[in-house]
Amino acid sequence: MASNLVWFRSDLRAYDNPAFQAAMNSGSCVAVYCLAVNQWEMHGVSEHKRSLIVRQLFSLAEDLAELNVPLKVINCGTFSGVQSELAELCCQIGITKVFCNHEYELNERRLTQDVETSLQSVRVDLHTFHDQCAIEPGKILNQSGEMYQVYTSFKQRYYGYFDRLARPLANRPERQGETGIESDTTVLMDYSLDLEMSELWPAGEDEAHERLESFIEARVKAYKDVRDFPDVNGTSTLSPYLAIGALSTRQCMHAMISLNGGVLHSDQPGIQTWTNELIWREFYRHFLFAHSDLCMHKPFKKNTDDLPWSHDNERFNAWCEGRTGYPIVDAGMRQLNQTGWMHNRLRMVCAMFLTKHLMVDWRLGEQYFMARLVDGDFASNNGGWQWSASTGVDAAPYFRIFNPTRQSERFDKDGEFIRRYVGELSSLDARSIHDPSPQQREALGYLSPIVEHRGAVERTKALFSALGKQGSENAHANDNTQCGVASV
Repeated sequence: MASNLVWFRSDLRAYDNPAFQAAMNSGSCVAVYCLAVNQWEMHGVSEHKRSLIVRQLFSLAEDLAELNVPLKVINCGTFSGVQSELAELCCQIGITKVFCNHEYELNERRLTQDVETSLQSVRVDLHTFHDQCAIEPGKILNQSGEMYQVYTSFKQRYYGYFDRLARPLANRPERQGETGIESDTTVLMDYSLDLEMSELWPAGEDEAHERLESFIEARVKAYKDVRDFPDVNGTSTLSPYLAIGALSTRQCMHAMISLNGGVLHSDQPGIQTWTNELIWREFYRHFLFAHSDLCMHKPFKKNTDDLPWSHDNERFNAWCEGRTGYPIVDAGMRQLNQTGWMHNRLRMVCAMFLTKHLMVDWRLGEQYFMARLVDGDFASNNGGWQWSASTGVDAAPYFRIFNPTRQSERFDKDGEFIRRYVGELSSLDARSIHDPSPQQREALGYLSPIVEHRGAVERTKALFSALGKQGSENAHANDNTQCGVASV
């Protein structure tokens, strides 16, 4: 019989899992995952991400079986059912200690507290660990003891603290003896899997590590130069695996350190730029931990709620479906709808178009991304949208508004990405494809622009200016700076 239970959450891996390692080191262990499909609905988790989670659970069960650790998947419906189900399972199999890793969203933090209270009622101790961030949230503060509000300052302190504060890499535990307890993943059998997503995003720790190794060996050194070009395989494509915890940020940083002679900071631009993107991911989690009201649809800059945000369904739906008349925006949205993923540069372009050209409420775009992305991650998605909308921490200055046509000409120069996703324009030459003439649009059945760029920009600037925002250039005035929207 086992005395320890490891509760898997968004950390679906056996390697570098602090809670799992501690549970195994403390005695015989059983694993559990609480399936909360109704909670997924409430949180707007995409079908693509759900499919990846389910497939990852099957893979995790196989990995744990090699260690003689049975995995039980319990159908809890919503978070409200988790605490009673865990307490009942502990009583059934004689568990005295439960181990889990922290999650930083507000509902998830409340769930941890509720589970602890429920377990105490049956005399079971809960042991919690920090896993999602290499450095525990709350450890990097400014001189006033508060969370940094500027990424550059946070990043500098992060590099300085890393060797001292970063959690150690957790090895895969040794195989334990037989527990006499059977695995049970039958509830997963009822879940229909997205076969197309299975091909685009295969599950498994091995898949995640193969992608990491391939990126490190073949592409990371060129990352700074090619990451902004959506038609180039220049990014890591690791974000879905980071989002479900099949891979950890700590493992990615360990790979960087190994490549960089034992230190995190690098003089090589590609390595340094990708590491900075990982730190963006940490920054948003640290900030979410410090400001939990961000989980309640609130902007960090409170006065931006006074802007006349639009809820125009016709315009919003045109954006969602890739029918704006701006080829690069439409290509990005169609990529999202077809693949469950969008290139990082285009996430910024599309988000800024919705919020700065159409003045549609950023929360609608944030929710739409979460409902479609295979790598949907609340902290990074919220941070990225508020950056684009100029409502969040260390956001883009309100007067910084991407020109979609210019972005297209710079980052899809030959129009190959547009041709892939906006097929009606495939016959156009490399110059015309970025902004077809009215005659070309009519002949090819492509819409006129939903809004005129210059007029939209002037209106948005006037609205922000009237709000009293005194925009200033900050560390992100360089147009090549990414905002960390989860697509590293």
